[in-house]
Amino acid sequence: MGTLDWIVIGAFFLALIGIVLWVFKQKQRSSGDYFLAGRDATWLAIGASIFASNIGSEHLIGLAGAGASSGMAMAHWEIQGWMILILGWVFVPFYSRSMVTTMPEFLERRYNSESRTILSLISLVSYVLTKVAVTVYAGGLVFKEVFGIEQMWGIDFFWISAVGLVLLTAIYTVIGGMKSVLYTSVLQTPILLLGSIIIVVLGLRAVGGWDEMMAATSAKVVNNYGDTMTNLIRSNKDPNFPWFGVLIGSSIIGFWYWCTDQFIVQRVLSGKNETESRRGAIFGAYLKMTPVFLFLIPGMIAFAMVQKGVVINGEVFTLSSSDAAFPTLVSKLLPAGLKGLVVCGILAALMSSLASLFNSSAMLFTMDFYKKYKPEATEAKLLRVGRMATVVIVILGMLWIPIMRSIGSVLYTYLQDVQSVLAPGIAAAFLLGILSKRPTPKGGMWGMISGFIIGIIRLGAKVYYSTTATSAGYTDVKVWAAEKGVNDVFYNLFYDTNWLFFCGGMLVFSMLVIMIVSRFTAPASEVQLKGITFSSVSAANKAGTRASWNHWDIIHTAIILTITVAFYIYFW
Repeated sequence: MGTLDWIVIGAFFLALIGIVLWVFKQKQRSSGDYFLAGRDATWLAIGASIFASNIGSEHLIGLAGAGASSGMAMAHWEIQGWMILILGWVFVPFYSRSMVTTMPEFLERRYNSESRTILSLISLVSYVLTKVAVTVYAGGLVFKEVFGIEQMWGIDFFWISAVGLVLLTAIYTVIGGMKSVLYTSVLQTPILLLGSIIIVVLGLRAVGGWDEMMAATSAKVVNNYGDTMTNLIRSNKDPNFPWFGVLIGSSIIGFWYWCTDQFIVQRVLSGKNETESRRGAIFGAYLKMTPVFLFLIPGMIAFAMVQKGVVINGEVFTLSSSDAAFPTLVSKLLPAGLKGLVVCGILAALMSSLASLFNSSAMLFTMDFYKKYKPEATEAKLLRVGRMATVVIVILGMLWIPIMRSIGSVLYTYLQDVQSVLAPGIAAAFLLGILSKRPTPKGGMWGMISGFIIGIIRLGAKVYYSTTATSAGYTDVKVWAAEKGVNDVFYNLFYDTNWLFFCGGMLVFSMLVIMIVSRFTAPASEVQLKGITFSSVSAANKAGTRASWNHWDIIHTAIILTITVAFYIYFW
């Protein structure tokens, strides 16, 4: 890092501080101001916040690492970002009409208070133990690699960068709330995009161009069925990414994440009206098409550079691991000034993602736990509780770092597994709940509970068999199972079944539970369902929604879907 790099980083922080101070001077008198920016955000701020909140260290490390190790396999999860359009076109009207501030609150409107508590609890646990922890842990690794510092003041630089990142982000989140997250995202998103574009351009130049990169990666066979790193659709016998399982699993996870997760939907709920919220979702869908090229492709470029033995500044380009692909490209390829700019982009991604997590978690606790049991609490009290909840969540995330660092590889490997077992039950409850008025309050509640229980059993089985095999001296669980004669129904179903097919099975199971329980339990009243299911939407509601969009919204939606189809065709 040269002097010019530090000047660029300093300028970035001055701009960030300026935005936070401006937000702080804006009076935030209510919890709605703090958590939803007063519900007056425009499409530009909403779309930028959706993108910046989604992009975290799991992209900078994980997606680039996936590109360097398995090529296009993980691109499905990024290209499924088109499902933000479903949020904008289908779910925004229901969420807006219900005037809810959290997704658990919406489930309470549709089902019962128990459903609200269940979803809040699941969300809080998942935020603290996976999203916050993984982002902080991976962030520490990124900066250790980029700065090339092992220790500072006798302390492992990982700890300094990880803890510093959390504290810095927490300060501006606690001070500014949702408005701080939204407006800093407007600053951070273009920096992140520009920095990553520079990496792609310089990386392609170093490797000899797009065709050279594609040639090097297409020569790498990734399974026993002839598929290469450039194949998006792989044999259905592929043990990790069978094409049918991928389409099922990524669609379920995509629907859950983009249409029902508080982490993302909160950005849309902050919109001035349906028009701004929908257009924010459309803009977010445009931006979400870029991570494949900004983060996954650089991983493939890094792999190609290693294969071709590219020399950078007199040294042959090497990777210490696949996950080091993006930070190694930053440290090796970029000249002074540009390196500082990209570091700002990385900072932007990490801080925005963490800030959104802190704010969403604090909102869930304040609105779905505290206010539920203290309904008489004043807005000033709710604001204070929200800030205190954010501090607690920050502390919990930091306390989890030592555990995360000791089992990081396991938790990071199972991160997608965590999402695949969280998604089905929640997705089933939202999907059936809006499509039809037949699911009863008890049906929706038990569908989520049963899905969550099955998911926890699946995760427990993965951890149990992995730990047992490792303690016995085996690196491959399947080899251990074969030698030890482990071949019972529990092992085959809860461990050996491909995680993507298991995810699809969980969705079907959860939907069946909802429908079966609903046949034997009392339905919700017509008053309760008014305006929040398709069959209970009034003519006035329909007219209001129709007036909120025009032909330009349709044109941009069609463009996004066309680009998505073209992407699948090119990388088929």
